[in-house]
Amino acid sequence: MHSFVLHNGQILPASSLSLSPGQVGLLSGWGVFSTIRVAEGVLFAWERHWARMKHDAQVLRVPFPEDSEQMRKSLLELVRANHAYTATLRVVVVRNRGGIWEGPGLGRDYDVIALTTKLKEWGEGANLAVVPHARHSAYPFSGTKSLSWSMNLCWNEQAQSRGFDEALLLNEHGNVSECTSANVFVAQGNRVYTPPLSAGCLPGVTRDVLLREIHIPGFVVEERDLQLADLEEADEVFITSTTRNLLPVLSVEGIKIRCEGDAHLLLGQVFSSYVEAYAAAHKEDTPPGSGV
Repeated sequence: MHSFVLHNGQILPASSLSLSPGQVGLLSGWGVFSTIRVAEGVLFAWERHWARMKHDAQVLRVPFPEDSEQMRKSLLELVRANHAYTATLRVVVVRNRGGIWEGPGLGRDYDVIALTTKLKEWGEGANLAVVPHARHSAYPFSGTKSLSWSMNLCWNEQAQSRGFDEALLLNEHGNVSECTSANVFVAQGNRVYTPPLSAGCLPGVTRDVLLREIHIPGFVVEERDLQLADLEEADEVFITSTTRNLLPVLSVEGIKIRCEGDAHLLLGQVFSSYVEAYAAAHKEDTPPGSGV
């Protein structure tokens, strides 16, 4: 991560930030977060990230800021402080009060914390392990992006210890849900499918843009329940996330994916153009002195 962090509107050296163990969200994972691409100094798809965080905060009973524009401006100040004009940004809203472990002297119902880091190089593609029963589609909090993230980290670490790059998570019906930090897409000719939210997956921002904003003549992108056999028989499989954009899947539990189509390349090119256009349209909102 970079040298400065945002804490409740203040830009502070990361080494100086002091948090209280009495902030219940820190000890119990009671909070929400989002990971945002910073493109040319612009918070890409900020409106989508804000809407998802606000929705998840309501579901999880996490107090949440009222002013989207004020938070956006604060995050852009962090971008400026870290010179993180092409980077990844993580913003967290932590619940501070509730339960017997609430600490004394807490002056706020929630804390807003944000940090930035450089973009990660993901390589040419991903090899996926499979984790059965990792998502429960009927779970009331299914699809929320909460700070209780340790299971995803554990599954990802287990996959990497076996020589894979990521873990593909199945739900209780044996259907494909998502990866630990990415959505899944399957291409069959000119038809591209991704699991519906009813499969227990997160409503990823990149996923949402592909479904609603990216249009290529002759191609159809839509939701459909998927099983492992659909991945094995597909022309292409790729995963999407804020940090990856569109990344091809090379294998699933050692079974090679054909990677014979051009859907992910075409969709990836149009998606990149969409990001560039979004950044250009919002450049006037970047902090003074950003150099972009």
